Amino acid sequence: MRKREGSSPSPRTINEIMMTVIKIQNRKISGISVRTKNANELDASTAKIGPLWGRFFETIAPSLSQDSIIYGVYYNYESDMNGEFNVLAGTDRLGSTPEMTMESVTIKEGDYLLFSETGEMPQAVITAWVKVWKYFSSPDCQHKRAYLTDFEVYKGPDKVEVYIGLK
Repeated sequence: MRKREGSSPSPRTINEIMMTVIKIQNRKISGISVRTKNANELDASTAKIGPLWGRFFETIAPSLSQDSIIYGVYYNYESDMNGEFNVLAGTDRLGSTPEMTMESVTIKEGDYLLFSETGEMPQAVITAWVKVWKYFSSPDCQHKRAYLTDFEVYKGPDKVEVYIGLK
């Protein structure tokens, strides 16, 4: 995932957030998923994403090879950031996994805006998404979200990259 595909990246800075537009090819990711919405994720009693990752790390992660890359994929959007969507915790390199039902989703080919964050998890992921929402709600925003697929790539125990699909 380190390889930046397509033409040379074009950095953008808004509100001191450094972003780069990246061309991504189709990529199949397999794992487990839930359907939720952002309003539900603000309340621990209705949040589903945290428990999804707990299940992933308990059941799937132990069987992954060392070169497996962990993804969080957001897809099947009902509308925009306020509607329901699916989240899949998975990888593009499944080894032998425990007997469980796996789902797959394809990250759509296209241009994505990259947001990076370093820090303790899950706070680093939350901070990255706050930057995403702030950027796309800014009057200075130069891009429009596609709401087809967005995804996170976990680059280590304290680094995440969030890719937002563009129209």
